[in-house]
Amino acid sequence: MKSTIEELGPTRVRMAIEVPWGDLDHAFGEVYKELGRQVRVPGFRPGKVPNRVLDQRIGRPVVLEQVVQHAIPEVYSEVVRENQVRVLGQPDIEVTRLDDNDTLAFTAEVDVAPKVELPSLDDLSVTVDDAEVTDEEIDQQISVMRERFGMLTGVDRPAQDGDFVSIDLEAKLGDEVLEDGSTTGMSYEVGSGNLMEGLDDAVRGLSADESKTFQTALLQGPNAGETADVTVTVRSVKTKELPELDDEFASTASEFDTLEELREDVRTRLARTKVLQQGAQARDKLVEHLLETVEVPIPATLVDREIEFRDRAMESELQQAGMDWESFFQMAGVENREAYDAEQRKNIEEAVRTQFILDAIADAREVTVDNEDLSAQIMAQAQRNRMSPEQYAQQLQQGGDIAEFVADVRRTKVLARLLEETTITDASGNVVDLEALRPKTVQAPAADTAEADTAGSQDDAEDADEAPDAEVAAAPAVEATEGATEDTEDVTKS
Repeated sequence: MKSTIEELGPTRVRMAIEVPWGDLDHAFGEVYKELGRQVRVPGFRPGKVPNRVLDQRIGRPVVLEQVVQHAIPEVYSEVVRENQVRVLGQPDIEVTRLDDNDTLAFTAEVDVAPKVELPSLDDLSVTVDDAEVTDEEIDQQISVMRERFGMLTGVDRPAQDGDFVSIDLEAKLGDEVLEDGSTTGMSYEVGSGNLMEGLDDAVRGLSADESKTFQTALLQGPNAGETADVTVTVRSVKTKELPELDDEFASTASEFDTLEELREDVRTRLARTKVLQQGAQARDKLVEHLLETVEVPIPATLVDREIEFRDRAMESELQQAGMDWESFFQMAGVENREAYDAEQRKNIEEAVRTQFILDAIADAREVTVDNEDLSAQIMAQAQRNRMSPEQYAQQLQQGGDIAEFVADVRRTKVLARLLEETTITDASGNVVDLEALRPKTVQAPAADTAEADTAGSQDDAEDADEAPDAEVAAAPAVEATEGATEDTEDVTKS
């Protein structure tokens, strides 16, 4: 077998491959075996029809066509493997010569991973935000706790912002009542604006058993985009009475006896959360630095395929939710389809470039992945997906995603090493030590869940699991790098 590889560009090659007829014996054997089971010839048992009879029965050109279809994938894979070509996606195949009993020749054009020229990675440094906790932040967390312990009390007056009302809703298009737009006994906080446009204006000023009709655009369902008439009826009006901020509140809302002890605990937890955030920020800034300093050509077809894949997935999700693109853009605060496509392309291109850079660094440093690395990542991902490690591993195997998972673990590992070599300072000039991200801090919650933790309503394992950036605390640097590589999974899947 002869093969030559021609570079068509920094990310695409053409392979010209010639296969001697003798190398096709295996393909002929498989094709004749299959045809022998399918073709019925009088006088011969199934599977016992001679090859020459099959040639006469169905035609030699048909046999050759099937042999070519069987042989090309195997030959192509062998050439790729022998030449260590890092292909991306499926090749464009063209048969250039097919001489019976002589030669099969074909070309394969395919995207390949680019050759990345790495700059010096010595003396890396990034600056992150300070981790100082302010009194205002503590007050905010205490206020959220206080809200959770508030009591609702009925009032005999019109509803106003901040009140909690029980309402009935009836949506109509013409004279038709929309079942998916109607409900009874719904609890709603006036002024929250999280249900439908126009509802707050309609409810304000209504007392119990009073109604008002307003118009609003339907955001989902079969009538998404149409304007419906919605009648809201207030059944009750309640106001929330908050407990006094004193020692009694502290002992009720937490395990502490005094308000001062509670505040100090909130300060400690917020400080640990901010350390986690510093680790994640350092990771993101290191990736930004690599993207700025390393030139990486991107296969356009790779990006286009990923965009097409994501668009199909999004369309499926929108259909299941009874929404269209316009209603999605409205809910997501996206200006239009052009803005959405531009942002998506930018994100995918950055993800692809990040993968190529980390792969190049891993190759240069000969980084490998061992069973310990895989086990640690499987356990972390399983916890995040609320399943057992065995279930997650089985899911990877069934989905054929093991190779991509190993590649992603390798990227995470090399980025972790880079992060350990990077000098990290905060805005005040203090050096940030990644040792603070060791497992002893994994209990720290994210900022938006800290208030629940201070109340003692969840154990530390739950806190770590629910924190959006809890992964940055599972190891000094390895887990701090995961967010930078997770979004790029399967983008360069071949």
